[in-house]
Amino acid sequence: MSAEVLAEASDQLVVGAVLLYLAAMIGFALELAYGRARTDAPAKGRGEQPVTVGAPPYEAPHQVAADPAPPAWAGTAGKVGMALAWVGWAANAAAIVTRGLAVERWPWGNMYEFVVAICLAAVTAFLATQLRANVRFLGPFVMVVAVLGLGAAVKFLYTAAGPVVPALNSYWIAIHVSAAILASGLFIVAGAAGVLYLIRGDGLSRLPTRSDLERVAHRAIVVAFPIWTFAVIAGALWADKAWGRYWGWDPKEVWSFITWVAYAAYLHARVTAGWRGRAATIVQLVAFACLMFNLVGVNIFLGGMHSYADVSN
Repeated sequence: MSAEVLAEASDQLVVGAVLLYLAAMIGFALELAYGRARTDAPAKGRGEQPVTVGAPPYEAPHQVAADPAPPAWAGTAGKVGMALAWVGWAANAAAIVTRGLAVERWPWGNMYEFVVAICLAAVTAFLATQLRANVRFLGPFVMVVAVLGLGAAVKFLYTAAGPVVPALNSYWIAIHVSAAILASGLFIVAGAAGVLYLIRGDGLSRLPTRSDLERVAHRAIVVAFPIWTFAVIAGALWADKAWGRYWGWDPKEVWSFITWVAYAAYLHARVTAGWRGRAATIVQLVAFACLMFNLVGVNIFLGGMHSYADVSN
């Protein structure tokens, strides 16, 4: 199969992945909106509130009406969404593979390829987590990231299949960039859980408890942080090989390190200061904002030695 055919197949698979992720997002959203509601209240005595001290004896305690049974199709919509997410993941992965075969190199040598790979990593992290625990509630939010990311890649970042600049013709791209992509996918899942933590109400909700959301975010970061650490170290080694120095205050290097410090601060606060809840979640989301600026903002607004990843490519 010729390189042109493979490149065209890759482009079509990316479009297909966008549509599949969009359909999956709708399925997840329908389940979240119409599925069974959750509650933080204990099972015993649920549905009743204590009588206020000093209330008139004739006033009956307020009764909380039970939630109506969810429609049967709500759970089915979630299951269909999960199936579509897996098919979309396969299309996303196939797009990366065919792109790599077309260009005969690791397929993340420009911003377009990098974003396509990060979307795959985010969905992979979500699906892998789902294999261990039911986290379909994250589905709409991870899918919207994937849809917007791939959509922006196709619309604004697209780069025709071809060779890359000499600095990227190195085995380090398979080491450094792959680690950064994997860690970023896990951080995106943690970020989605953190946002849901802040917007979740204290009463009835169709989301898990805040403690469960915080647990999902923390576990994802615990896995992602050492991978990101390795990516930063590998990047320094690659910089020494390519440019003759480990550190040069390049914007990408600086913001990668700032991101590392922010996530380290989150983990350190949880371990030593015992931070939990809203304060820890805010620190985590600050770190996530640093990550997003490093992945997107640096390439759009700042220059430097990493300009090969600029959106103008």
